[in-house]
Amino acid sequence: MRLKIFEKMIYILLIYLIAGAVLFFFQRKLLYFPTGKIPHAYETLTLENENETLKVIVLNSGREQALLYFGGNAETVVYNAADFITAFPLHTVYLLNYRGYGGSSGQPTEAGIFADALALFDKVQKKQERISVMGRSLGSGAATYLASKRPVEKMLLISPFDSIKSVAQNKFPIYPMFLMLKDKYDSIGRVKDISAKTIVLIAENDEVIPKKHSLRLISEFPPEQITVKTISDAGHNDISNKMEYYNHLKDFLNN
Repeated sequence: MRLKIFEKMIYILLIYLIAGAVLFFFQRKLLYFPTGKIPHAYETLTLENENETLKVIVLNSGREQALLYFGGNAETVVYNAADFITAFPLHTVYLLNYRGYGGSSGQPTEAGIFADALALFDKVQKKQERISVMGRSLGSGAATYLASKRPVEKMLLISPFDSIKSVAQNKFPIYPMFLMLKDKYDSIGRVKDISAKTIVLIAENDEVIPKKHSLRLISEFPPEQITVKTISDAGHNDISNKMEYYNHLKDFLNN
């Protein structure tokens, strides 16, 4: 009887270790879903950084103000172009294709995305000193990092999280994610270094980033620094289809 219990425990332990190994070695394939290059007629800025070539789509060129956009982990950012041209007519908008996305070279990592965000800001700042940032889902991690390192005027976050470590721990509670994760995106730890006026949009029925992770991030901001809007009857992927989505963002940017 004891032998059978011991064998069962060994079997469970092996399953745990094998599943953990798969999770560890394939974690970036679970986090990043690079999108292919989509032909388009929009202006493209080529950004060279750390021996990589990044493709940045430029909309409304020549405006006094700039808006840098960082998309989600499976987002084809060019699909935002038509809506962004209309929604943000006073801003030149820069849509960054992460490494490995949309014709950019390399492979996505937290360190690489952060380095490219800084490089894009520094390049844009040579022409436009008033720069705001916008990040959606994974891109909220890039936006908060950039806002903690550079003089960002305003920050717009859609479906943000406290940290990827926290989200992952919630999804895989039996594993020590603080030890396993290579890319942690610790947004909540950067709030103290962010001075930009901020708006957060939350999908009422977000099935990817549970609301509690957004609320933890929000709670770290001084109340006078942050505006929070919840979009009713919206999920993680369709929040931008709601009329209020662009109305809230436009009002925030233009006031």
